[in-house]
Amino acid sequence: MIEVPSAAIELAKRFEGFERKVKRGIEIAAVPYICPAGFWTIGYGHLCDPKHPPITEAEAEVYLARDLQSALAATLRYCPVLATEPESRLAAIVDFTFNLGAGRLQTSTLRRRINQRDWAAAATELRRWVYGGGKVLPGLVTRREAEAAWLLRNG
Repeated sequence: MIEVPSAAIELAKRFEGFERKVKRGIEIAAVPYICPAGFWTIGYGHLCDPKHPPITEAEAEVYLARDLQSALAATLRYCPVLATEPESRLAAIVDFTFNLGAGRLQTSTLRRRINQRDWAAAATELRRWVYGGGKVLPGLVTRREAEAAWLLRNG
């Protein structure tokens, strides 16, 4: 079984952050919030119900590990060529899938370019996924650039 690449964990944490923290007794917890794309989220970008109870950073890490495992499985299902590519490429697309969902990868031109091993075209496709709520989100521009850089690495 392929493990979630450490670079994918690094990317997810860098761009998601442990958001909307509150002090709960002696510990810090995260509460649900609406992300820039309009979804209820908690911790490191975990989709949730608006009434989800606050979670600790340790609980957020558990959600993130599960979410990234699901993203990894979907990424390899739709882009099987990534199983034999450098880990950096797999990490980039796992982060994309974690951020936008498996359905977006499944129906995308990005998927076709990856499976053709056309890395330059795949990087170009990645950079198109920068909209949230109908407008370009600077955070997504930065995230897609980081993913494109990982995709274009050779090791």
